[in-house]
Amino acid sequence: MRFFSDNAATVHPAVLEALAAAQPTDAAYDGDAISGRLDAAFSDLFGRDVAALWIATGTAANSIALATLCPPHGGVICHHAAHIQNDECGAPEFYTHGAKLLLADGPGAKLDVAACAAVTDAIGGGVHWVQPHALSITNATEYGMSYAPDEVAALGEWAKAKGLGFHMDGARFANAIVHHGCTPAAMTWEAGVDVLSFGFVKNGGLSAEALIFFNPDLAKVARIRRKRGGHLLSKGRFMAAQLLAMLADDIWLANARAANAGTARLASAAGQRALYPVEANELFLRLTADEAAGLRVKGFDFYDWAAGEARLVVSWDQPEAEIAALADALALLP
Repeated sequence: MRFFSDNAATVHPAVLEALAAAQPTDAAYDGDAISGRLDAAFSDLFGRDVAALWIATGTAANSIALATLCPPHGGVICHHAAHIQNDECGAPEFYTHGAKLLLADGPGAKLDVAACAAVTDAIGGGVHWVQPHALSITNATEYGMSYAPDEVAALGEWAKAKGLGFHMDGARFANAIVHHGCTPAAMTWEAGVDVLSFGFVKNGGLSAEALIFFNPDLAKVARIRRKRGGHLLSKGRFMAAQLLAMLADDIWLANARAANAGTARLASAAGQRALYPVEANELFLRLTADEAAGLRVKGFDFYDWAAGEARLVVSWDQPEAEIAALADALALLP
């Protein structure tokens, strides 16, 4: 029973159907009719004109987004636990041609204005110091917590006052939206976000994520960087088809609701063992080595996060019987 990662979840049937329907060819790369529908579809979703690019991985999405906001000699403020810092093998530095990540702190991998200001206040002037050019946050965070729109807006206002670009890593953007019950607009451009890495693969997609530019002019350079970075796929229509299928009938929201609800059920069963509030589809628990081994003997697969800690992730397709079984097992722990 897999609670290891939503990256391993199945592909939603509507996505597979869309891939089959995309077989007829009209053009290559991103010049096809299906890719041509992305800007309008995402503009409708966000309630303003945006530029939407398909891209194969979240790592490339984050890195190319940051490369549009930060020059090689600049810095990107992010949490020390951020995915771009710990889990992308230096890709942000690679795609930006050397920009430095400037690390801040905050509970649950969340930043606030004070934490960001602590970074900038410590930076001197002149050529001896890397100057910040962008701020990047993850929503939902690496510890399963979610920024509310007002929290994003506070950071967005601060970033604008400092002249910084504002990027949101939304690998689990859908889960954050569902948790707060807000519009995609309220969580992003209305709060000052310039670029969103919009995750779909964890939420029922196959191999396509979206880069959303709320200033479409920024996308002009991003398209070149996508090609230069080896991410302009020949048969782009199959990427675009996945994204459009997930948007249709709000499948992206329905899948996130299912994952969030299952995680909330596990959190209720775990009680005081939870290390952080559950605001998406990840649950972090205190577990001894013996308790973790006992759960694995019962067939539950999950990630050992740190000494005495475990991470459980509920996927959009998690069978109800598996969630119920794990909830029962957690409730029986002493």
